[in-house]
Amino acid sequence: MVVPELEKLLGIEVYAFKSEGIGGAIRESVDDFVVEEVLVDGSKASVNGEVPARVLGSTVQKQRFLLCVMVKRNWDTFIAVKNIAKSLGIDQARVQFAGIKDAKAVTAQHISIENILLEEAAKIDVKDISVRPIGYVREMLSLFYLLGNNFTLTIKGTQGSEAEVKENIIQTMKQIDAVGGIPNFFGHQRFGTTRPITHLVGKAIIQGNFEEAAMLFLAKPSAHEHPASRQARQDLQSTRDFKGANENFPKQLRFERIMLNHLAENSSDFTGAFQCLPLKLQALFVQAHQSYLFNRFLSARAEHGLPLNAALEGDYVVGVERSGLPMTTVSKVAAAENLNEVNAQIKTGRLRVALPIFGVKQKLSQGVMGQIEREVLEKEAIPIENLCFNELSRVGGKGGLRTAVTPVKDFKLQNVSANPDGSGCQATVSFMLLRGSYATVVLREIMKPSDLIAAGF
Repeated sequence: MVVPELEKLLGIEVYAFKSEGIGGAIRESVDDFVVEEVLVDGSKASVNGEVPARVLGSTVQKQRFLLCVMVKRNWDTFIAVKNIAKSLGIDQARVQFAGIKDAKAVTAQHISIENILLEEAAKIDVKDISVRPIGYVREMLSLFYLLGNNFTLTIKGTQGSEAEVKENIIQTMKQIDAVGGIPNFFGHQRFGTTRPITHLVGKAIIQGNFEEAAMLFLAKPSAHEHPASRQARQDLQSTRDFKGANENFPKQLRFERIMLNHLAENSSDFTGAFQCLPLKLQALFVQAHQSYLFNRFLSARAEHGLPLNAALEGDYVVGVERSGLPMTTVSKVAAAENLNEVNAQIKTGRLRVALPIFGVKQKLSQGVMGQIEREVLEKEAIPIENLCFNELSRVGGKGGLRTAVTPVKDFKLQNVSANPDGSGCQATVSFMLLRGSYATVVLREIMKPSDLIAAGF
């Protein structure tokens, strides 16, 4: 199977499984992509209005934080939270969430709001967003409380008969189960598919070239974005008129307009322009570049025929909690004297192979994998020794470890049906992924799309 060129730009250079793809497209409607967050205590945020009791020990007695379920349709998480804060008349920093959810989707997730009452939350009024209070908790929500996400996804316009589509999906899942999961690539939305520049911005930030980073983010156009956005970027690229761009950029380009508003008054302060953005968004740029490098490491491991579910000398391995979450801060390096024992624990699910998210505090692997990683960094012109981060990249540049595979839990082929007009079939699947893993990485193995944009990725 040929991997699309756009995926290669994101560091995703291989398919792990040889099964035939079913083709088709996702997200033809926002209702085709449903995401429901699951917390470490098993609580699920439901899109249908169900609110479980005692989520994270919540009570009716007033405490510092109000825990709620936020259901949004076709909203970016950051912008949804900003509008909730605006509706309440409070600072955005008082509204926290555990994980970023897909924008073009129907999603349900938990949020915590600092120092407001149940009655106030009930009055939140934002189009296509509902906020349902659960109860009060002592601590604000964070990634620590997130287990993963349940997905219910519909693929439309698939190739082949109902029987062929069913069989291809079943065969793909058998191969995934045989190795304990899918390659744990950072998915397409980490970088953007209509305009995949986030990791390029991050690379420029790490290199300390804030002007280049800003111009990439603001002014690099894409053939796949809205014509008005593309034209605005092209105009800025040729004129470098930040004041004019601040007036002319489409309103939906909210984060670009935040930066342009600063540059209109401070035309050379590119670092300050980035620092006007939410801290989590600042971190995403640098983290996106680290994610790109991780994807290249993982692709190279697969291309060299090295196992994803067994350790070699010099590989990192990490422990696994009872919940299934990897303990990426509890790691060791597989050595000749403990290799058999390590691989026995990988087979029982107590350990997993991990690769580095390269950063100032994370070293490369040793052994064969370490040499492969060094070759990737050399090709990318990233310094291996004396890596340092500037004041902006420090928010997201520490690095860490990430497992080579991630399990796909509770997979169900819910339905396959022929379209009434005879134009192929549609299939609905559901599954659960642990936090930090991407549904589109599962879907790409099932669908094997030749055109990511047309396929809705």
